Amino acid sequence: MLDIYPILCRAGTMDNYSYLLVDKESLDAAIVDPSETAPIVAECEKHHIKPKYIFNTHHHFDHTDSNLDIKNLFQAKVVANKADSHRISGFDIAVQDGDDFWLGKSQAKIMDVSAHTQGHILWYFPQDKALFTGDTLFNLCVGGLFEGSVEEMFEALAKIKSLPDDTSFYPGHEYTMHGAYNALRLMPDSKDLHKYIQKAQQKLALGLPVAPVTLGEEKCCNPYLMAENLQKLKHFL
Repeated sequence: MLDIYPILCRAGTMDNYSYLLVDKESLDAAIVDPSETAPIVAECEKHHIKPKYIFNTHHHFDHTDSNLDIKNLFQAKVVANKADSHRISGFDIAVQDGDDFWLGKSQAKIMDVSAHTQGHILWYFPQDKALFTGDTLFNLCVGGLFEGSVEEMFEALAKIKSLPDDTSFYPGHEYTMHGAYNALRLMPDSKDLHKYIQKAQQKLALGLPVAPVTLGEEKCCNPYLMAENLQKLKHFL
């Protein structure tokens, strides 16, 4: 089982979230998508944790910019999609779709969701019911198509929707209110959406990230997850 600590990076510009994951039994730890060195190091020091791994979801700089810093400071190994080995800094360990990777006693399943980028992966911990979505799924929206197609995004979202509703997801950015603006335009009368936004605003007012939210909640409010066919998703994108 995991302890999960969100780390705000690039605050006020890109509002990235990296995550410190600590396996409770072994105390092995990993950083998901290290974006900015100082806040990550501060969080590790706060918990007296030396991360063993860096888990990347995709190659974009705002998810890998501190790979080398964290690797050199803590002798951590970079774990990422084999297909991204040529464009992720500090690459050490290859994984690919369908693989299992163990952080101590905590099992991660690797899911390829190429769309936002080719080679984008999700880190899914079924025992913890935790999903790290990088730039594929955000609160009330999805990532842009930098390298993939609408068809690939539809397939990626279908994979996410296949996971249990009580799975909590942790996105790579705090984009909730951006997503809310568009979702309200598309579904102005949704009671579930208005309730979602109210809860989100309460968290943000306290300086907290909106995540985690369960996939069950997200499926009721995120118009991209609610798109039942490719044509509807094309219209949204």
